[in-house]
Amino acid sequence: MDKIKNDKYLALAAFIALGCIWGSNFLYMRLAAHYISPIQVVFLRVVLATIPIVAFGFARKAFKKWHFKYWYHFLVMSLLAAVIYYYCFVMGSHLLYSGIAGSISGSTPLFSFILGLIFLKEEKSSALKILGLIIGMLGIILLAKPFNAAITATTWEGVLYMIIGSISFGASFIYAKKYVSPLQISGLALASYQLVGASIILLILTPFHGILNILQDKTATIGLILGLSVLGTGLAFLMYYFIIDKMGAVKAASVAYIAPIVALVVGATLGKEPIGWLDIAGVLLILFGVYILKKK
Repeated sequence: MDKIKNDKYLALAAFIALGCIWGSNFLYMRLAAHYISPIQVVFLRVVLATIPIVAFGFARKAFKKWHFKYWYHFLVMSLLAAVIYYYCFVMGSHLLYSGIAGSISGSTPLFSFILGLIFLKEEKSSALKILGLIIGMLGIILLAKPFNAAITATTWEGVLYMIIGSISFGASFIYAKKYVSPLQISGLALASYQLVGASIILLILTPFHGILNILQDKTATIGLILGLSVLGTGLAFLMYYFIIDKMGAVKAASVAYIAPIVALVVGATLGKEPIGWLDIAGVLLILFGVYILKKK
């Protein structure tokens, strides 16, 4: 009984910590992108996170020979849930305030719903879900502020990158549900294959000239290594699977409600970013829209 109670408290603590870690990632991405290119940020983030994940996978004997005949699925997941997703979010965080970028990232379930309607037979629509989708999209519009004459092309570009990143990440859920989940491969093994595949792709695509410029700023370096890689990717994956094991997948997915709020708070406090009432209203609309979509 005590062990069950302790596991419950540990899972709750991990749940809150994960939301805070993911929410603060946007400020770390913005800081790092001041010194090195966005793709270099992604490369370092993925490679440094791959090491602990793969080591843990070997320790848990998560890898099986038969897994590798499905390498093409792992490659697609590497692109959708790591390379494209991370790159677009770094670009968005570089071009926008980190709090706004983090808030828009909360729209991922909205795009998952749209893609699910197109590609998954079991995904059903309803008037309530359409209402949730509309409310969430209104939140994105409030954050994008198309009615503000001061908005520049750079801001629009940042919003577009965040939307593409959210679509890519949302598409990874749909692809995984349709092609990967039926394989019944452990989440730890899938995360390892995904990160190794992404590391290889990024090794080919990343120009390394100037990558050590990140060392010019101590805060940016620590933020990239500790915040983005070790905590934000490596430990975050392990915590996420722990939460799924102890709380279930549905409750674990609810961590998405914490990250956008944390991103706004971290951006405003640590990043000294100006956050207005429209920004707060925008993120609340997105989260409310997602909540409606997830209602049974």
